[in-house]
Amino acid sequence: MSLQTRYDFTLPRGYVDANGQVHRNGTMRLATARDELEPLRDPSVQGPDDPRLTVLVLARVVERLGALELVTTYEIEGLFAADLAFLQDFYGVINFGSQDEYEALLEAQERSGPLPGTVPVVAVADVGPAVPAAAFSGGDEPEDETSALSMPAVVSGRTYQPSSRAGVEEIPNGGR
Repeated sequence: MSLQTRYDFTLPRGYVDANGQVHRNGTMRLATARDELEPLRDPSVQGPDDPRLTVLVLARVVERLGALELVTTYEIEGLFAADLAFLQDFYGVINFGSQDEYEALLEAQERSGPLPGTVPVVAVADVGPAVPAAAFSGGDEPEDETSALSMPAVVSGRTYQPSSRAGVEEIPNGGR
């Protein structure tokens, strides 16, 4: 039996790069102790409750995002809030959860489909920032504002409900 150390994911909205290209599919590897400890030494981190810690840890474990082979803190900081929340939950499930929780997370995402307002992004040269394709096609925004991250899934008798925690789980100071 081999240990799975890399997991593919699909972001609910996707990272939009400087060229307007949307990157939704990626790969995250299991975190090591070093991945959680090294960011605590970063001078920009004020302590284990600092939200920046989440960004630093995710930049270490997200190996690929769409066509981007190198994912840095810049890309993680540029994610939409729904995508950051998804990656936090994904990190927690693959590192600390069970197989049932992992399967429930994937099923919840598959059942819910893309988030409302998720449309292809078209870059318009020399006019300004990327513009949703719906702006050109006359497409209407969906009326259902239910977030994919708020929809629970039931797999093998277990319910997966994404957390609303503010960061990646850290080791409490008193536990060292």
